Amino acid sequence: QVQLVESGGGLVQPGGSLRLSCAASGFSLDANAIGWFRQAPGKGREGVSCITSSGAYTFYADSVEGRFTISRDNAKNTVYLEMNSLKPEDTAVYYCAARRRLASCSLIENAYDYWGQGIQVTASS
Repeated sequence: QVQLVESGGGLVQPGGSLRLSCAASGFSLDANAIGWFRQAPGKGREGVSCITSSGAYTFYADSVEGRFTISRDNAKNTVYLEMNSLKPEDTAVYYCAARRRLASCSLIENAYDYWGQGIQVTASS
């Protein structure tokens, strides 16, 4: 059973930090590029960040560049998204996604084959 499970979300004040985790089961992530996406209330799903299978290349949306950091630990079959200096506009449901047997990075939603269930991140006073 192929599964991705996000964890680490919650409520923080603006300026705070959260670290999201995406744990894979049923397959090994070492051959898969991973993306993080988010969907804010009233908006479509937005690509946030991606990382190649080896972790050698990462990419960020302009809205999070310099504040978010994506990383992976293939030995733990887990990908992380460190979110710093959170803003109210970062409030959204965050999803991780994996490309099937593809290592290259993409922020295009349709490029991904496996999706987690999503986890709420709220930055609010």
